[in-house]
Amino acid sequence: MPLALTALHGISRACLTPACWASASRLTSELLPHSMSLREHGQYLFRSAVDVVLPARMLRRALELRTDGGPQLVVRGRAFPAQRNLYLVGFGKAVLGMAAAAEEILGDHLLRGVVSVPLGIQACLQQASCREMLLKPHSRIQVIEGAKYNLPDREALRAARAICELAEGLTADDLLLVLISGGGSALLPAPKPPVLLEEKEKVTKLLASRGATIQELNTIRKALSMLKGGGLAQAAYPAQVLSLILSDVIGDPVDFIASGPTVASSHSTQDCFEILAKYNLLSSLPKSVETVLHSSSSDSVRSKDYSHVYNVIIGSNSLALEEAKHQAEALGYLTLILSAAVCGEVNRVAKLYGLLIQFVCLSMAGPGVDSLIDKVRSDLLQLAAELDIPSLNLTEFLRTLQGFGPERPVCLLAGGETTVQVQGSGQGGRNQELALRVGLELHKAKSTRAGGILAGWEVMFLSGGTDGQDGPTEAAGAFSSLELVDRAGQEGLEVEAFLSNNDSYTFFSKFQNGCHLLMTGLTGTNVMDIQAVLIRARDR
Repeated sequence: MPLALTALHGISRACLTPACWASASRLTSELLPHSMSLREHGQYLFRSAVDVVLPARMLRRALELRTDGGPQLVVRGRAFPAQRNLYLVGFGKAVLGMAAAAEEILGDHLLRGVVSVPLGIQACLQQASCREMLLKPHSRIQVIEGAKYNLPDREALRAARAICELAEGLTADDLLLVLISGGGSALLPAPKPPVLLEEKEKVTKLLASRGATIQELNTIRKALSMLKGGGLAQAAYPAQVLSLILSDVIGDPVDFIASGPTVASSHSTQDCFEILAKYNLLSSLPKSVETVLHSSSSDSVRSKDYSHVYNVIIGSNSLALEEAKHQAEALGYLTLILSAAVCGEVNRVAKLYGLLIQFVCLSMAGPGVDSLIDKVRSDLLQLAAELDIPSLNLTEFLRTLQGFGPERPVCLLAGGETTVQVQGSGQGGRNQELALRVGLELHKAKSTRAGGILAGWEVMFLSGGTDGQDGPTEAAGAFSSLELVDRAGQEGLEVEAFLSNNDSYTFFSKFQNGCHLLMTGLTGTNVMDIQAVLIRARDR
């Protein structure tokens, strides 16, 4: 058996770490026969998507040090003098790899740096032999790990203070390179006095548990933070600030990624109060939070000078999806990208995927199902209108799908970030809950008129976080299928009971010994979530 095929057959619950990626990157459609499972294909596509947005590769594409005619740091055609006046700070799940690449490029021009990264990421990357994502011995960059389970803590606070101290010590002759990626909000906590870290965390936890979007969470975080909402850029003034950003937010708005530490806030105190009122939290705010919000003035933030700042997006979810599409097509799939901005409550998004899967299977079933197709199309269009997913032209998407025949398998790809309204006390994350809910939607569909058609197709759904961590669990996400609910029932596992307790991780850990969990370890990058639907005709 060829080495690459051996590597893919060896993928297991514990083996999707970056160390596996290099050997799998040589896989082609010739090495992936029809007999291989859709889950193995899905793992490969997810890995390919993550691989292309690994931070070191993106940073090297964006950043160049030119030495002819005097050293200059060049980003997107814009040049900055580099006469041993460079400093570096960073925060986020992908920042360690970005910092390693930056130090390699900058060499002796870099004088000092501080980065705040997730707890355990260095050990994880060392274990996976990802040397390009680790700093060299005797690095000039200090690494502080914190924010366990993506929650602000004392170590993250210590890192934020060190970053602030470095920034405040700069002069007009200095250049500060700021590296930002998803997870940066939790890794740069510096509450405005008199707010305590625990009080700020209480407010964000309450918002998250009630289904607040990442945009709403970041609006509140910025208002309560010294460094977010442009605070870091102001701390570094009058130094030049060059910010390289790996986006984990739908639409790539720079003022929301990691809560916009180098961008003027676009939201007012009134926006904060409206968000808190929306989730019925005004009466449960700590007194210190009320004090800060009432004393804040968004006008004073907007009036500050940001002409010394240059912000650049160097990678996003769309880039990952395009790579997954390329690889899926190489495997023989007819492939479409639904959207890079899938958002909304997880149960509604699961219903959308359930209907899309029915539509594909019905469309490829041949004549005699027109009325069923029309019903599913109508339901899809109504649901899509309610979800209002950015950049989704569902009418055109469905028209293209209906042109697909049964001869080739179909792959649907999407990215984004759903939300979960937590009602139970279980353990899970949005990706695992989405996968489990899609499995339930498919199970329900089998009892409808479309059930007989669905039986003729193999279906796999995958949802995973590109950072390798889905909620406070060790999984990146999970897989589901048409058969999941029935097979779980045979093991005495009631899917709806686990969902009512938001306990998707416990379900997937128990079901078939955890083989439907997507386990990657921390990947060292973060561009939101990736979802994949793979459909092919069953062997007759």
